[in-house]
Amino acid sequence: MKLLKIEAKGLPLFKQDIEISFIATQRVSEEDRDTLHPLFSNMYLNPTEAIIGINASGKTSALKIILLTLGIVNNDPINHLDCKDILGKTQNAVIRINFMSNTKEIYQLETCIRYESEMRRYMITDETIWKKSSDVVKLKKTIHEFDDSMIIARRSNEEAFLSDDVSIVIAQNKKNKERIMISDMREFTNNNVLPISDMIPESVITFLDPSVESLSFEKNETKNIIRLKFVGQDEMLLNDAKELDNYLSSGTIKGIIVFTHAMNVLKAGGYMLVDEIENHFNKEIVTTLIRFFMDTRLNKNGAVLIFTTHYPELLDEYDRNDSIYITRNRDGITIENLSKILKRNDIKKSDAYQSGFLEGTTPAYKAYMQLKKNISSYI
Repeated sequence: MKLLKIEAKGLPLFKQDIEISFIATQRVSEEDRDTLHPLFSNMYLNPTEAIIGINASGKTSALKIILLTLGIVNNDPINHLDCKDILGKTQNAVIRINFMSNTKEIYQLETCIRYESEMRRYMITDETIWKKSSDVVKLKKTIHEFDDSMIIARRSNEEAFLSDDVSIVIAQNKKNKERIMISDMREFTNNNVLPISDMIPESVITFLDPSVESLSFEKNETKNIIRLKFVGQDEMLLNDAKELDNYLSSGTIKGIIVFTHAMNVLKAGGYMLVDEIENHFNKEIVTTLIRFFMDTRLNKNGAVLIFTTHYPELLDEYDRNDSIYITRNRDGITIENLSKILKRNDIKKSDAYQSGFLEGTTPAYKAYMQLKKNISSYI
């Protein structure tokens, strides 16, 4: 199952309706085909989605919308999702999700959600599912077009067996035997404790820290034993993963976590979501991760890396603009695709971002001057 597009409206934090596309909307050249995942015909999936903005611009909120969407199509109860707070106390949120099944059929799921104050929970008030074959799609602009003849299911009050916060798409997923693999890395944004793992590839450790010869975990009935050996030194035995902080850098620890998860996501063709991807990492480590997802020889199953960042330099890793989203917060959050602002792909994206050409992507000049004045007075 692959997400094609998300649309959302009625979310309190957002100034306007939200639209996030996962397919390549710009022209696909012969060179682009080495970095994009083919879906069908001339349709391609972007293997990475970058969300960039200044502090408090709404990057994490955008990530939560995607996680909420993935949860809905995965049949997870909305009230069990820890990203549900993005819905606020909405009285009529409408989430429209376009996705493609492994059978090459294209679905559109429209879910209406309301917050019930007395029960302090969310409920789905209405839902509709449309379906069509990918064979009928000849142009990119028609991939998201559906009509009433394509409706295959509507939510009914008679479905007593179905929880009021679980999508009716569950029937289609059971029929198609589909479920999306999701690796939510948000808990590791600032938390850098290495989980006990049976599999830490030696190549990952060597890439991150060549001075480490081996790192492994052993489990028994009473405790865990961590074996750590540096090149040319005796092996050390540790009892607590937190002790690794004394021997490994935070970047190495986070790198082991992220790259191990990435390998599983690439294998399964799933979705990996990382908030503030540059935390604890240098630029080369981040770009390596991005390039792995963009390499069709490694990413054979259409896995997608979705990340937020403060660093505009990372945007220069992209030859295209249609997989980059800019968030701004001016009396409400907005999310805009870079291809709609920056029409040409050959303009250096970091320069456009930092120069202020993309309005609202740099701290306000007035705020900068006030801060400078206050620091000067203090000194």
